[in-house]
Amino acid sequence: MTKLKNKKCKDCAKATAPLENEELVLLVTDLGGGWSLVNEHHIEKEFSFPNFKEALAFTIKIGELAEEEGHHPDIHLAWGKVRVVLWTHKVNGLTESDFILAAKIDQKLTAS
Repeated sequence: MTKLKNKKCKDCAKATAPLENEELVLLVTDLGGGWSLVNEHHIEKEFSFPNFKEALAFTIKIGELAEEEGHHPDIHLAWGKVRVVLWTHKVNGLTESDFILAAKIDQKLTAS
């Protein structure tokens, strides 16, 4: 994860091919920490909190990070939990930027 969290998300063109197979497995493994690869299309993770207020505060941190990186996840907020779903909409699949943002989201959680 160290390598990923130190990188910057990159804007990609529609012509960029989504990552596949071994590349995805390596990046998910590098992430660690409970991120799931779903149908080689997106990654997701659910974070738990003791209450709604802390879940909301974490959601806001993710939003601020997404703006800084120029890469925006789907965020699902509920009482005591936040589920983050990442993929690059332009290519309808995963790019390295999704894994970079995931690593930075994990880093935000540990910094809380």
